Amino acid sequence: MADRVGGGLVQAFLIVVGMFWLVPTLGLLLASLRTPEDMAADGWWTVFTEPSQLTFGAYETLLENGDITGSLLNTAYITVPATVLVVVIGSLAGYAFAWMEFPGRDWWFLGVVGLLVVPVQVALIPIAELFGSLGIFGSLVGVVLFHVGFGLPFAVFLLRNFFAEIPKELLEAARLDGAGELRLFARVVMPLAGPAIASLGIFQFLWVWNDMLVALIFTDSGSQPITVALQTQVRQFGNNIDVLAPGAFISMVIPLAVFFAFQRQFVSGVMAGAVK
Repeated sequence: MADRVGGGLVQAFLIVVGMFWLVPTLGLLLASLRTPEDMAADGWWTVFTEPSQLTFGAYETLLENGDITGSLLNTAYITVPATVLVVVIGSLAGYAFAWMEFPGRDWWFLGVVGLLVVPVQVALIPIAELFGSLGIFGSLVGVVLFHVGFGLPFAVFLLRNFFAEIPKELLEAARLDGAGELRLFARVVMPLAGPAIASLGIFQFLWVWNDMLVALIFTDSGSQPITVALQTQVRQFGNNIDVLAPGAFISMVIPLAVFFAFQRQFVSGVMAGAVK
């Protein structure tokens, strides 16, 4: 009986915490459905007593703003390639570190692990100079390459630990059947790596989508993502809430939808390698 009561109290507490966590999201959603005049007059919570305030006019204004819509496309152009490249390259490298023998393998992996502690800020100026000499500073390509470079150490570390727990007998049986390393990787290892791939994809997607520091430095007016575009709107117009509120909500709800869609695989992938 005591266990049931204790479990019920814990669940009730978590529900209350979850509701408080969702209040800013709900407030932003309701704010994006109000007119600037209503938002200047009172708070977003008044829609519960005056639901007639709700309107999609702000989203119509947003769709007419070329800077915001273009920045949303730029965000997708940056996030999708940066996520796919990190997953593909990290998977290949993780498999190599886990199951292939080559000179200095352990030392190379130790170097990869060491890169996890390198802060992004340390590399901003050197990489900016490198991209400038290559002629890709201010382009989408430069931003994607930066995110790929800083996403790979974590990707290799996570996937190597997951691949190392695959039974060795399974791989040896596939080799006895004539499977080469690439076929073994594609036909045996990757189908088993769904949870780890999903968790890595979510980590990388959320990091790149929500990034503003790297985008603020490495993009120009034609390649800026939604985070920089919203910051520019705040700086230029100050009270341009009819664009800021719906733009901020769209920028937030997309990564939330991705996370909740793959949360089960995310938990499984994060736990992979934690217990022997």
